[in-house]
Amino acid sequence: MKAKNQTTPNGLIGKMINALDDERLSQFAIPIVSIILTIIAASVLLLVLGKNPITAMNGFLRGSGFMMKPLYAGGQSMLTDFLSFLGILAPMLLAALGIIIGMKSGMFNIGMAGQMLAAGFIATVFVGYSGLNAYIAKPLVILVGITAGGLIGATIGFLKYRFNIHEVVSSIMFNYITSYIVAFFINTYYKDIITRSSRICSPASRLSITGIAWGSSKLTLPLGIILAIASVFLVKFLLDRTVIGFEMKAVGLNRDCAKYAGVNVGKSIVLAMALSGVFGGLAGVTYYVGYFNSIVPKELASLGYDSIAVALLGNISPIGAIFSSILITIFQKGSIYMSSTVGVPKEIASVITGILLLFSACGTYMRYLARRQRERLAEKAKKEGVQ
Repeated sequence: MKAKNQTTPNGLIGKMINALDDERLSQFAIPIVSIILTIIAASVLLLVLGKNPITAMNGFLRGSGFMMKPLYAGGQSMLTDFLSFLGILAPMLLAALGIIIGMKSGMFNIGMAGQMLAAGFIATVFVGYSGLNAYIAKPLVILVGITAGGLIGATIGFLKYRFNIHEVVSSIMFNYITSYIVAFFINTYYKDIITRSSRICSPASRLSITGIAWGSSKLTLPLGIILAIASVFLVKFLLDRTVIGFEMKAVGLNRDCAKYAGVNVGKSIVLAMALSGVFGGLAGVTYYVGYFNSIVPKELASLGYDSIAVALLGNISPIGAIFSSILITIFQKGSIYMSSTVGVPKEIASVITGILLLFSACGTYMRYLARRQRERLAEKAKKEGVQ
């Protein structure tokens, strides 16, 4: 006879099982387990390719500015790499916030890349080529991003509510429509004959401050990261503390019940997709008029799809999206340096992101396995007469 009730194993495994089966702790445990499993799977993949996983992971970190490189080119340093990392982190986080708002409302905005492109192109044409001074141009770029992305998102939401056109179908179609329309205008009116992409924006309109001298380094300070971090807390407040957020989440959980409770379902759907598009538009201007300075015709940013992985890994939480976006951006940003030093194709970063997305999507199954394990151990303990 044992005096202590033991329904889970002792040690780290037991604590992890408890965390996975706990409603509050699972939002942290599932992403951690997903990351661990992804690292293991990626290490096995790299070993199969004949590469050292530790060297490859160091390459990702060095390429993102989290570790020192052996050598730096003139004007470059670890700080320039880290600021560049923050520059691409901002649109990743903003796009993930748009995905989260949609998912909380029961909608899947897979058209984030198209909304980014539309906002970036319109801001480039109307503000980037305008010659306005920075005090007017930069806020105007943000306003254009909010408007362009919000209009596309609202249209997708309206089509869903009024005509029951699934948002995945309509948002994908908007991706194609936007891509070809933007490509037509760039190739016809705004093409740089040397780079074959759009002409660059004026420095005053870019959401970054360039040419900052820091010792021997020339720094570019991304303003988008400030906007992204502020947006995280704005979205969290919206979802947790406002009537609008409550209604959107109610519609996402059960539209029939929400309608019965007096929620205007149509309004919530359109508003949710409009807000999702707003953050897609903000992601677009921080990407095309911030991190980059031009647009390549007929090319949608893979970041728009990577943000889905960020949202899922972050457990559909604005705060969780901060940490998941950092992790996935490390893989994407550091892939070029890792590829050049380790000799692995940089596309391996997309493979790792895909593996991470796969494990993140298995969060419900992980909780199911943890619960089954606890039930089995409890039944076994009962049979053995554990008190």
